[in-house]
Amino acid sequence: MKILIVVDMQNDFIDGALGSKSAESIVNNVANKIAEYKNAKFPVIFTRDTHKEEYLTTQEGRNLPIEHCIFNTGGWNISSNLDTKNSEIIDKPAFGSLELSKAVSKYKDIEEIELVGLCTDICVISNSIILKAAFPEVKITVDASCCAGVTPESHKNALNAMKMCQINIENEEV
Repeated sequence: MKILIVVDMQNDFIDGALGSKSAESIVNNVANKIAEYKNAKFPVIFTRDTHKEEYLTTQEGRNLPIEHCIFNTGGWNISSNLDTKNSEIIDKPAFGSLELSKAVSKYKDIEEIELVGLCTDICVISNSIILKAAFPEVKITVDASCCAGVTPESHKNALNAMKMCQINIENEEV
C-alpha cells in the first residue's frame, strides 16, 4: 500500500499572505497526484497549518511575523482545486505533526509514503523526517515537481537535506 501526504496546500501558501508563483505553479501537479492515488484506492491525508489569532505572540510568529493560516479564515482553507473528499485532514499548529505519524500508523502493509506540498524547506522536510523516524523501513518519497519552497534555493537545499536522510526525491529538476 502507498499513502499520499499533501502538506499545507492552503490558500495563504499558494496565493495569499505567503503565496508565490512557485506555489501557484504546482497546484495542478498536486491535483493530478491526488487523483492518481484516489484512482488507485490509496489513502490521501492532508495537513493544514493552523494558527490562532494570537499567532504573532508565538515563537513562530515572532520569527515569521506574517499572519497566515489563521483558523477558519479563507487563507486557512485547502485550495478548492484539490479533492479533499474522503480524506483525513490533520490540523497542525507547528511545522511537523506527530499526529500525522499516528494517522499513518492506522494503515497496515505500507510500502511507501509520498509527500507533496508546501513549503519544501519548512513543513515538507519537517514531516518527511518525522515519518522517516516513525517508519524507518518504509520508503519515504518526496515528489519535487509537486513541492515549492520559500525560494528556489531553499527548495533545492531542502531536497538535498532530505536525500541525506535517505528520503527518495523524484522529479527533481537538474
